[in-house]
Amino acid sequence: METQYFKSYSSALNRDMECKVYGHGGRPVLFIPCQDGRFYDFENFKMTEAWNPWIESGQVMVFAVDTVDQETWSDRSGDPEWRIWRYEQWIRYLTDEMVPFIRDMVNKRNGWEGDTRILVFGCSLGATHGANLFFRRPDLFDGLLALSGIYTAEYGFGSYMNELVYYNSPIHSLSNLPDDHPYIELFNQRKVIICVGQGSWEMPNSTRQLHSILMDKGIHAWVDYWGHDCSHDWFWWYKQVDYFVPYLLGQK
Repeated sequence: METQYFKSYSSALNRDMECKVYGHGGRPVLFIPCQDGRFYDFENFKMTEAWNPWIESGQVMVFAVDTVDQETWSDRSGDPEWRIWRYEQWIRYLTDEMVPFIRDMVNKRNGWEGDTRILVFGCSLGATHGANLFFRRPDLFDGLLALSGIYTAEYGFGSYMNELVYYNSPIHSLSNLPDDHPYIELFNQRKVIICVGQGSWEMPNSTRQLHSILMDKGIHAWVDYWGHDCSHDWFWWYKQVDYFVPYLLGQK
């Protein structure tokens, strides 16, 4: 498997950021690690093995990035106004810096042109961030695979609410989305998969809440609830990748 490591300065975050790229061609996938995770978790936790059939066959290139969770969602004793402002900087890093980087590399590798859209993938809090990215910017992202996520910013910010928290909390922002909002049409042109187990350490109620909002708004998504044996663990996420990725890639 071809791998490449990159480190570059982010003007949005005012610091160096690292990422790793897996694969030699195909559609771009943005991987967001679990809570407090690092870019190398995709490899260290053997998610590379789950994605290997599609990476090695040149169907996808996976771009694994760093989080800033320790400064934002995880720092619950910190100033919430500063933390959500910092999180918004990270969102801008992804949309304004990583997206052009991903598009440029993927287009060159595949001989493509134009604004190539990106699949977003994450597990646990990575799924939370991934869903937030997708629902905020369906113009940039054309697919979502969110496994075992929590879809309200209350997880990181409790009862604190301001405009930035609101827009980074899908359960809040989507519930008030106007029925004629142009994003609804964009959502329905994309492939959205949201999955959660009902076993140990899973929190399916958040998925149920989001599912209800999506149905109310007429937003199409494959929302799947796995059994009570399905726990919040990498073992199950490997199985879910194997099950869902062929649909995301149009293979079934």
